[in-house]
Amino acid sequence: MGKGILTPGSAHSSASAAKIASWILVGIGLFLALHLKLLSALLAGFLVYELVQLLAPIIEKPLQGRRSRWLALVALSIITVGILVLLILGAVAFFKSDTGNLQVLAEKLQHILMDARTKLPPWIVENMPGNVDDLKAITVDWLDEHSQEIQLVGREAMHLSVHILIGMVIGALISLHESPLTTQRGPLAAALTERIVRFGNAFRRIVFAQVRISALNTIFTSLFLVAILPMFGVQLPLTKTLIAVTFVAGLLPVIGNLISNTVIVIVGLSISIYVAITGLVFLVVIHKLEYFLNARIVGSKIKSHAWELLLAMIIMEAAFGIVGLIAAPIYYAYLKAELADAKLI
Repeated sequence: MGKGILTPGSAHSSASAAKIASWILVGIGLFLALHLKLLSALLAGFLVYELVQLLAPIIEKPLQGRRSRWLALVALSIITVGILVLLILGAVAFFKSDTGNLQVLAEKLQHILMDARTKLPPWIVENMPGNVDDLKAITVDWLDEHSQEIQLVGREAMHLSVHILIGMVIGALISLHESPLTTQRGPLAAALTERIVRFGNAFRRIVFAQVRISALNTIFTSLFLVAILPMFGVQLPLTKTLIAVTFVAGLLPVIGNLISNTVIVIVGLSISIYVAITGLVFLVVIHKLEYFLNARIVGSKIKSHAWELLLAMIIMEAAFGIVGLIAAPIYYAYLKAELADAKLI
């Protein structure tokens, strides 16, 4: 038999070697995304790609192929810019309102401090600033002591923004690329494409689950803001804005809850310190309960038990911090899909 002729056995061996190599390469890539702090770019790229894939079929009937993808990308860009504009306008409206006006806020803060000093236990009062000027002095001292850390946070935020932007651009470019069929590629390219498609499917399932989680979180928060607080005679300002921020921020795993909670507590401080503390306690309790509920929702999407996902989240958080916690559901969904395809589980 000539050396140039591939037998069925050798072809199968080549395909198996390519699949193993693709597993190794994708595993290294996913690890480096965490280790090099490129997870934001990875997720942003997949988000844009999946949204274009979702929008393209909707507008594909009157158009064909590439033009529908271009229009889907334009529509996605308009939606993204629209959300950013709404957030900016909301921030401007907040700082122009009585709640966000610095002078009014300082006066309310002075009232909150004086009221708290008359009602809180002495051991707490001793460690509290006496007035707004004392609080300003403490804040200035803290900023001086932690100036390097604040600068580092600023640089990290800038890097994060750049990574997200680059990831979105890459995802957009890939979504516009009409790739050839898998069968027309070499064994390794075909195997890598299969891995990436499977990771994209895992990402899509987790994203849709996160939308449900955000909606659920928004419902609980709305009940607290619209029903529970008014029952005790407390009416927070900008309630509709807070509900909108809760839903939009909730689309971000883990960190979204921190953002929405912080905003609600700050607005609660404009009423009194007790409203802020009550809001914080309520939100912490609700989110602790949601932690297990979220695992159940995501687990149903990837056909996993809640304890499996919780275990993956704990391990990833211990290894990579909050970035690992965010990546855990997606990585675990992808790993389980690969294991199931290989008939190992």
